[in-house]
Amino acid sequence: MAIYVVMAPPAGNKAEDAIFVRDSFTWLGFLVAPLWLAWHRMWIEAALTFIVMAILSAAGERLGLEGAGSLLSLLVSLYVGFEGQGLRIASLRRRGWREWGVIEAGNLADAETRHALETDVESEEQPLPRIVPDASQARPPQTGMALGLTHTPGRP
Repeated sequence: MAIYVVMAPPAGNKAEDAIFVRDSFTWLGFLVAPLWLAWHRMWIEAALTFIVMAILSAAGERLGLEGAGSLLSLLVSLYVGFEGQGLRIASLRRRGWREWGVIEAGNLADAETRHALETDVESEEQPLPRIVPDASQARPPQTGMALGLTHTPGRP
């Protein structure tokens, strides 16, 4: 079973607008890290990843360490592979999306079905009665001096 983080859009609560982010290793993020980040509209992260990978490769060639630059670039790719979905969730949060919840399902279609069923159940529930009294119906505050428990309302 896979775990999906459901991100609800900033405007509206429609079940079909939600984005499902699978909490797992992303192979495309590992293989082509900058392109995967750019595909998910994480432009700054994509640019930084590309620059860091280029600098590491160039530094490895300059220092005469042929494989070291490539291995360090591989570490950057591993980071994006493991943390790419977390970066994607953080990027959506910065754009105003909010976490609706977490769904455990076998695949994306099952996760979407579960989400649609749960949002239908939530929308059918009746609103809870008001527990906190309305402030507009409250009495005006009593004037006068009060010291702890010695004040009696209505007496001077």
